[in-house]
Amino acid sequence: MERKRLLKPSLRTGRVEAAQASKGTSDDAIYRAILRLIDELNISGRVLDFGAGTGYLAEALCNTGRFSRVDAADLVKYSDVDDSRIRWYFSDLYKPMPVAAATYDLIVAAEIIEHLENPRFVVREWFRLLRLGGTLIVSTPNNESWRSLLSLALRGHFALFTGASYPAHITALLRKDFERIFAEAGFENVDFTFTDQGAIPKLTSHTWQQVSLNFLKGLRYSDTIICSARKPA
Repeated sequence: MERKRLLKPSLRTGRVEAAQASKGTSDDAIYRAILRLIDELNISGRVLDFGAGTGYLAEALCNTGRFSRVDAADLVKYSDVDDSRIRWYFSDLYKPMPVAAATYDLIVAAEIIEHLENPRFVVREWFRLLRLGGTLIVSTPNNESWRSLLSLALRGHFALFTGASYPAHITALLRKDFERIFAEAGFENVDFTFTDQGAIPKLTSHTWQQVSLNFLKGLRYSDTIICSARKPA
């Protein structure tokens, strides 16, 4: 027991340092794809940006004019965010948020679930926080792209979960994992879309879209997958 107590603080410190190293931002293509999906689904009301980082996406959600309330949550306070439209929660994302059940019409979790040790817990928490009929949108590295599958075959791990990504990226999920975890929590209408931006293996400064004149898209040619699901009404 003593050894476990000694390891926990260092593990938490490593996770915080890894989060800070990312600077709390993701690729613009991911944000654009999420905002496009919100438009397609015509979602409005109250929204939570879970794992909000610097608040870039939260501000973009405010700017859509769709949401009457925009909340943001993260473990790390990356900078002083002075946008009065956003209500911030700085807390441990491994624990329940200090927010009442059925608060949100939409929860967005951009590039955060791969950082968390227990995806089943956090999906159940998102289900609790959503109102009936509410929507969940989650993005994460796409481990079924050609780049990631080749990395698994040749290097023994998915492309964005190799040594350089650890200990930031610790939970690699496939579409089947999302389907199972979401169904276990009670979600329905699980669907997948992609950023249609993917690096070429060994030539990561170039994308499949550049060399194919934007012809190569979808599952095998995107570095990021976006999963949406709905809490039954």
